[in-house]
Amino acid sequence: MTKITVLNQDGSTNGDIELNEAVFGVEPNDAVVFEAIVMQQASQRQGTQSTKTRTEVRGGGRKPWRQKGTGRARVGSTRSPIWVGGGVALGPKPRSYQYNLNKKQRRIAITSVLSQKVIDDALIVVEGLSFEAPKTKAFADVLANLDVDSKVLVVLEASNNNAYLSARNIPDVKVIDDQNINVLDVVHADKVIFTKEALATVEEALA
Repeated sequence: MTKITVLNQDGSTNGDIELNEAVFGVEPNDAVVFEAIVMQQASQRQGTQSTKTRTEVRGGGRKPWRQKGTGRARVGSTRSPIWVGGGVALGPKPRSYQYNLNKKQRRIAITSVLSQKVIDDALIVVEGLSFEAPKTKAFADVLANLDVDSKVLVVLEASNNNAYLSARNIPDVKVIDDQNINVLDVVHADKVIFTKEALATVEEALA
């Protein structure tokens, strides 16, 4: 099994931990990861774009000229889609872009990106992140101790509110709890930090 060093908040080592091979040791499947990313991004779209059809555009109630005898093409309304100021034919309307992958695909995608972080040596496990009170500087000091200076995803246990509040205002730092780990956040991060407790929860859910 793959072993990784566990660190303390001050950057010192605190032994090793074995990672679950079913979660952190799989062969990354790029095709499924791509599908998961597209699905997640599609689900985030607002879908509020809208255009007006010829029945919704103001005006155009009177026939511009008589049907016959003018030598011009017959026209019923100045709000026809081929007229300037007319409606839009087959334009976008509000809709939901959301769709889902099946459970097996979602599991393959998240284990693939987590395993890739292990391969890239971009996974950090800390014994715990404990703060007496929410304080941004204290969390920034922890990142410095862990030698993290790029985009980072911090995965915490759900009950660790002080750590969440301490980290949320730091640029390039995203904090989520162990129940909400997802492919897009992991892929966007250069480093992923797990607390030991959050790691156990994720392994239990995905193994």
